Amino acid sequence: MKTPVCEMLGIEYPIFAFSHCRDVVAAVSKAGGLGVLGVARLTPEKLETELNWIEKEIGDRPYGVDAQIPAKLYGDEAGGLTLAELEARIPEGHRKFANDLLSKYGVPELPPGLSPDSGRNYADSREAFSRDKELALLDVALQHRIKLIASALGAPPPQLVEDAHRKGIRVAGLVGAKKHVMRHLDAGVDIIIAQSYEAAGHTGDIGGMVLVPEIVDAVAPVPVLAAGGIATGRQFAAALALGAQGAWTGSVWLTTEEAETHPILKEKLLRATSSDTVRSRAESGKPARVLRTAWTEEWDTNPASPGTLPSPLQWLLSADAYDRIERAAYSSEGARQLMGYGAGQVVGLMNQVKPVQQVIFEMVDEYLSVAQRFADVFTENGGSDR
Repeated sequence: MKTPVCEMLGIEYPIFAFSHCRDVVAAVSKAGGLGVLGVARLTPEKLETELNWIEKEIGDRPYGVDAQIPAKLYGDEAGGLTLAELEARIPEGHRKFANDLLSKYGVPELPPGLSPDSGRNYADSREAFSRDKELALLDVALQHRIKLIASALGAPPPQLVEDAHRKGIRVAGLVGAKKHVMRHLDAGVDIIIAQSYEAAGHTGDIGGMVLVPEIVDAVAPVPVLAAGGIATGRQFAAALALGAQGAWTGSVWLTTEEAETHPILKEKLLRATSSDTVRSRAESGKPARVLRTAWTEEWDTNPASPGTLPSPLQWLLSADAYDRIERAAYSSEGARQLMGYGAGQVVGLMNQVKPVQQVIFEMVDEYLSVAQRFADVFTENGGSDR
């Protein structure tokens, strides 16, 4: 099952697991894959704590980090905007629509004295998509023994790639279309991650069966990882058959035992079908695949909706609202209807809570079964004869 990226990164299986949960990251690396911690929702101080914990947990096994380094940001034309300046640019009509939604679904205000900034999961993410913030986080990561930096939302700055390479760290870039590839290659990335339409989060509009081989051919001999719609060994085998050297996975870890996923959200994920996701701008302002919820439906289809704002303005609205929604989800049916998260179409196959190690081993076992089945078919049809 080893591919060249296994040798490149010192891993047993070419299974890459993106997660915001340090427990998942550590468990994947301990099981032979490569856990990748999403850093966008962290402060530098929190990231330092998380990375220290991971390294203590996994010993000398490899792991990585994923940062959102947008190529273009709202406010760039003005020389960049502070968080306060961004907040001031959110139209009052959009604030009213968001607040009216929360009232409509019975989501209470935060307790007295508690600001949105003190939310458990969304406080630090209010500055998500800030290029300087992400680079500051990567400065922290570069002081640790990470083996991989993945750059989402845009090509990494060449200086970052140089700094990483100087420390023996590989750099990967996520792309959703062939036209984005050259910016990453020019920056000097070592791996391209082809993220297809099926994937969770910020995606393009090309399906994996087309995107992966197209990217593989475009960047050869640079290795490619397939991202989107991969949660089983059969899907992993398909990715390798398309020319990928590994799988970049995300959604499948949300329903593992180790995941810190909110219990209500985990229940929604386990019940969801593959038709229960939608590409929407309602969360971040950029097209992102998320669970279809009352929040996405109201923003996307309600005639009274003012329309979504560009990123990161929409995210600032969402972060405040999601903080209230998460706190109310245990007691409010309306909050549960609004509650969502990034999830790929593969969510329809995620119907059981399992430990991370079991997910990895089942994926490997099924892949080996598929490989044997193809070998048997090949043999039965006369080997190399056509």
